[in-house]
Amino acid sequence: MWLAKWSLVLVAISLGALLFGWIIEQLWVIVLPILLATVVCTVLWPPTRAMTKRRVPPAAAAATTLIVFIAVVAGIVAGIVPSVVSQAPELANRTTEGINTVQEWLKGPPINLQDEQINEGIHTIIAKVQESGTVIASGVFTGVSTAGSLLITLGLVLVLSFFFIKDGPRFTPWLHSVTGGRAGRHLEAVLGRMWDTLGGFIRTQALVSLIDAVFIGAGLLILGVPLAPVLAILTFIGGFIPIVGAFVAGALAVLVALVANGLTTAVIVLIIIIVVQQIEGNVLQPVLQSKSMKLHAVVVLLSVAAGGSVFGIVGAFLAVPTAAVIAVVIRYIGEQIDEHSAESDIDDAPDAHAGDEDVEETEREGVTVDESAVSPTAD
Repeated sequence: MWLAKWSLVLVAISLGALLFGWIIEQLWVIVLPILLATVVCTVLWPPTRAMTKRRVPPAAAAATTLIVFIAVVAGIVAGIVPSVVSQAPELANRTTEGINTVQEWLKGPPINLQDEQINEGIHTIIAKVQESGTVIASGVFTGVSTAGSLLITLGLVLVLSFFFIKDGPRFTPWLHSVTGGRAGRHLEAVLGRMWDTLGGFIRTQALVSLIDAVFIGAGLLILGVPLAPVLAILTFIGGFIPIVGAFVAGALAVLVALVANGLTTAVIVLIIIIVVQQIEGNVLQPVLQSKSMKLHAVVVLLSVAAGGSVFGIVGAFLAVPTAAVIAVVIRYIGEQIDEHSAESDIDDAPDAHAGDEDVEETEREGVTVDESAVSPTAD
């Protein structure tokens, strides 16, 4: 009976999760801009709050913060595009030279491959790369194409971000008044914890990713690797996808160094990446994220895998914050259960003492009756 009861509970939870996932999938056009805007707001809210504390109107503070954010992003893009355009032809030429060198090596001993075999292998590799590029592109724009276009989605994100950081402090009081005192108290507590956890994760991950990008980018610049600023920015962006993002960004940096500068430089770049990521993973991340995340590495890895398989790269980016928010809800429910259990124990305690007092009173009355029954005989 115990097993049957919990099996039904698990089935009900699974059906609820499937229904919730189906609803999210159907409303992904709306959900995606809201989620991305929430992530952006965790970065933009601290400066906006600092300005509102200095009596700047909320609308002006939100607009100023958003304009500065757009200017910074546009400046970074404008700074890396010329380097990509100028260094891409040289990188392509060195790639061709590297391929020719590999072909000559494969023709010689001990491999001794024929030209037909080499060409067939090259065509197979090119087909795989093209297929992977299609998959990656579709993963990047999963859910975005349903919104009409990437520009529309980005526009929605910016508009929602403005209103979120402008009117965000009014949301929880309004929700409290709508849902009532008891439910509103729980919702306000849970949403406050969600916001703190999400903001802590984004800001901490941004700091960790920035440190990775600075040190790895400096190493690439010193070694003269082409597209070093671009690779540093990709390292920063990849840091927001735990485990997987760092591996992909590091592999790309090593590949570019191998093609452009040779095997020795590629090995040095690999050593630099391993050292930086080991320091970041074993020292910085545990210290900085221990208070904000409290998630096991297995949970993080499975969350990234699940989010990436369902919603592509956007899902992998949002997977860990989503898992952290779900963990906050589960912890809060556990705290409420423990609190109610403790209150039940306290409420039951006086009843038990009252029963003991009744027994003691009965025993005292029994003793009194016995003494009164004995006393006339004694007289």
